[in-house]
Amino acid sequence: MNSNYKHLRVGLAGVGLDTYWTQFEGLQERLLGYLSEVERKIESPERIICNVGLVDTPRKAIDAAHFFRRNDIDILIVYVTTYALSSTVLPLASRAGVPVLLLNLQPAAAIDYESFNRLGSSTEMTGEWLAYCSACPIPEIANVFHRLDIPFHQVTGILHEDPVCWNDIEEWLRAAAVAHDLAHARLGLMGHYYSGMLDVATDLTQVSGRFGLHIEIIEVDELSSLRREVTGDSAREKLREFTDFFDLGGECSEAELNRAAVTAAALDQCVSVNDLDLLAYYYKGTGIPENESTMSSMILGASMLTGRGIPVAGEYEIKNVIAMKILDLLGVGGSFTEYYAMDYSADCVLMGHDGPCHIGIAQDKIKVRPMKVYHGKVGKGLSVEMSVKQGPVTLLSVVEDKRHGFMLLVAEGKSVPGAILEIGNTNSRYQFALGARGFIEQWNSHGPAHHCAIGTGHVASQIDKLARLLRLNCIRVC
Repeated sequence: MNSNYKHLRVGLAGVGLDTYWTQFEGLQERLLGYLSEVERKIESPERIICNVGLVDTPRKAIDAAHFFRRNDIDILIVYVTTYALSSTVLPLASRAGVPVLLLNLQPAAAIDYESFNRLGSSTEMTGEWLAYCSACPIPEIANVFHRLDIPFHQVTGILHEDPVCWNDIEEWLRAAAVAHDLAHARLGLMGHYYSGMLDVATDLTQVSGRFGLHIEIIEVDELSSLRREVTGDSAREKLREFTDFFDLGGECSEAELNRAAVTAAALDQCVSVNDLDLLAYYYKGTGIPENESTMSSMILGASMLTGRGIPVAGEYEIKNVIAMKILDLLGVGGSFTEYYAMDYSADCVLMGHDGPCHIGIAQDKIKVRPMKVYHGKVGKGLSVEMSVKQGPVTLLSVVEDKRHGFMLLVAEGKSVPGAILEIGNTNSRYQFALGARGFIEQWNSHGPAHHCAIGTGHVASQIDKLARLLRLNCIRVC
């Protein structure tokens, strides 16, 4: 990603009503302090916070809205500190043109009624009440946004000592960061679709339009050409990296390791030259031995790229490499997978895939195995075998949607121990709250492609927020 755009830019505004400041001594300063506390809590080295302070009139709102436009914000947080006119909030949201998160946070869990009722005057009492009044204008603001089709999101809670509330806010910001990174990412497409996989075929206009991804078409010939330029030193360096990254074992021939090392070095160069953040590929390579050798020796290099945050998906799986990228940006990995078989005795689903995998979610070091034939594909070479770490997992599929281009399909489950198929592929056993039968039927009912992405941990809540920021539907199966 271009370093100029690596930070999430967050617009922050507190809203209130200027009439109050002369009526209730200290209220404005108190609310500004609350706004500063919000800024402190959302600060991060990965974020630029553009704080305009307390916006308390429609005129100030217009000035603040222009400020946000000039500062190219990605998400607008509006902290409703007390009652505020909807005409003060509307210019912020309409001119910014970015997702809006309304914070309805009061300073404590409840007003201290006994102390409140002992205050010396009704003026003091009203000023104190107004400091707790953030919930009051939310319906008014929501009404205006609904009537004008302005999407918005809410967090309701307490400014202090409310971990559930602040975890929710943090998830919104992480989701916004994923949307931001996707919108600045470059997707490489190399080769062509696997013949007959109609579910994998994807509308590239929707890919760019819904996720913001730039698409770069890359010829397989380019990678083959780069392989010719790989020096002996570069290949030897890759072999050293293989030793650190993989469990090579004694089955792998020196010739196959060298072939994979040359391709891995060339693949790194191809990604660098084209400034790629994710890559989908597939190519038969029949009739052109050099191209066949290139494409049949990609798995190790592609796995290393995937492990360092540049996911690579085989079978030209555009939707799935996006799912892999989303999981990786959420910090939970993102490996290519599909159903392998059912284990009804253990009530689990076996899932895996050939091709690249993600070291960040491997139970143990990734094994490299020689394959005399790639099932369903041309050629032979080295493949990788691993199981996903035992514990919580999240499945994600980017699914075609007739109305919105895509939707996100998600399920949470767990990776469990047990026997796997030692066939030189990724392979794991998963259990779901719906049971194996229930999960399979519910997942399939939403029409996903047969591939999906797997990550460690439970992140369905963050994926749902990402979908809402992208204005896509999100369906959670379990």
